Amino acid sequence: MKTRLIMAIAAVLTSGTVACTGAPNAGNEDSTSQKASAPVDAGQPAATSEAPVVAAEQPVDAQALPLVVVHKSPTCGCCGGWVDHMRAAGFQVEVRNSDDLNPIKQSLGVPEDKMSCHTAQVGPYFVEGHVPAEDIKRLLAENSDAKGLTVPGMPAGSPGMEMPDGSTQPYTVELVRTDGTTEAFAQH
Repeated sequence: MKTRLIMAIAAVLTSGTVACTGAPNAGNEDSTSQKASAPVDAGQPAATSEAPVVAAEQPVDAQALPLVVVHKSPTCGCCGGWVDHMRAAGFQVEVRNSDDLNPIKQSLGVPEDKMSCHTAQVGPYFVEGHVPAEDIKRLLAENSDAKGLTVPGMPAGSPGMEMPDGSTQPYTVELVRTDGTTEAFAQH
């Protein structure tokens, strides 16, 4: 399985398809993008977002969705694909480029063994890696007592990691509890 994934990633890189190490996709940036920026306080909504976290009994719709602040490398193409996925799902997204994401990940409490290529802040939660928008909406609706969601690594077929041949790799979205423990949240 690992060999097929490596070959698929190599095929993407050599085919000219934008991959994580490829050139940035200017269409994924917005006027609020910055070279580097401090993270938004994970316990507070982003300063530019007035939308509160939605209670579990309320449906999550585009009007109630909080701003998504994405911290990523300026050269990461797959991160741009995930940004597009989030926008298509109705989220407003602010992109913040940084050459060193580790301090941001550490300040938000992303477990070291659960890190991926980009980190987002959505309301009081972090979202690490290629988490599907539907899982983020579920987390917001459930108003979980957690730090956030993570998809460790970069599974083929996850949002932003679509393969030219349509191949996918099974993956688990994990919930990171406030004590740092993790548990399965969704299977894809």
